[in-house]
Amino acid sequence: MLRLPIYMDNHATTPCDPRVFEAMAPYFIEIFGNAHSRNHRFGWQAEEAVETARRQVADLIGAASKEIIFTSGATESDNLAIKGIAEGYAERGDHIVTVVTEHKAVLDSCKRLQKQGFRITYLPVHQNGLISLDDLNDALTSKTILVSVMMANNEIGVIQPITEIGKVCKERGILFHSDATQAIGKVPFDVDNLGVDLVSITAHKMYGPKGAGALYVRSKGPRVKPVAMMDGGGQERGMRSGTLNVTGIVGLGKAAEVAKSEMFEESAHLLRLREKLREALERELDDVYVNGDLEHRLPGNLSMSFAYTEGETLITSLNDIALSSGAACTSANIEASYVLKALGVSDEMAHSTLRFGLGRFNTEEEVDYTIGRVTETVLKLREVCQRV
Repeated sequence: MLRLPIYMDNHATTPCDPRVFEAMAPYFIEIFGNAHSRNHRFGWQAEEAVETARRQVADLIGAASKEIIFTSGATESDNLAIKGIAEGYAERGDHIVTVVTEHKAVLDSCKRLQKQGFRITYLPVHQNGLISLDDLNDALTSKTILVSVMMANNEIGVIQPITEIGKVCKERGILFHSDATQAIGKVPFDVDNLGVDLVSITAHKMYGPKGAGALYVRSKGPRVKPVAMMDGGGQERGMRSGTLNVTGIVGLGKAAEVAKSEMFEESAHLLRLREKLREALERELDDVYVNGDLEHRLPGNLSMSFAYTEGETLITSLNDIALSSGAACTSANIEASYVLKALGVSDEMAHSTLRFGLGRFNTEEEVDYTIGRVTETVLKLREVCQRV
């Protein structure tokens, strides 16, 4: 039976998987110790749970457990990676390369470093949302210490050529960071195959709790040493002080375990639903456009612009379906999406864009309903515009 409203904004956040909640539940009340209290059973139990989660996250991305540093989420991980490398490697150089379509956590971290005297190159993207490897090579200098490129974009779902970028960085002896928040748990990810040195991860994008995340930090080939952004008790190998969020970390670990076991089946299911949605909307409506490359893309992402409609009015009219007109972190901003503008999308078309974020718990029935409602609403709004 169809239940309304339908949630189709899984790039903003995902519902907590019941299996994840079940794993977390005992750590709210029964196993409540501080993971760094090593004099009694309560602390030992908490520490054991944290180390289990560390292994689960590491297994998902092909890393060693000791390379996983727990944080409060991807924003903190991005800040630690970028600012921590800038400070720790300042003697080697003052230049960082990133992309204009990165998440604000990366872009604003880079802007902060610019104010401190670092030089930042912001690579453009093609109309399909992908960077040019030639542009990347041309941007690198003897003073480049870090390249930061997200694996999958949070608005348009486009997956960058991470393996090729990793090879370029390795050849030049430059560290490579990727905000892989949207990709990990949805598509295969192996730190060695991809050649990444630092990776930002969060739980709430893969059916885990909010407020728990991690930063992968390579331990050899090369050993990467970011400077800590928070001082205190020296937890997490001195890179991230603070009492560990044991409950959230347990949830992150369980979410990683579930994602690893179900990723391929789930991705195939999401791709089928997305293509059904896309093909139906393109068949039923004229003047609709997909933003970003369709081949190199997250299976559950569809960013689509509807000409001759206005996005906010469209979303308001579709109040029984949870959708987004862009990134959740910037959705309160009335300006056109900077990601879409970087692709060459006009302000008018950017304002008429919907982001469909399909997820683990979406059903075929929900997609069928969404096709009907969006088609009906777009036609109605266009008819009103024509009369005006």
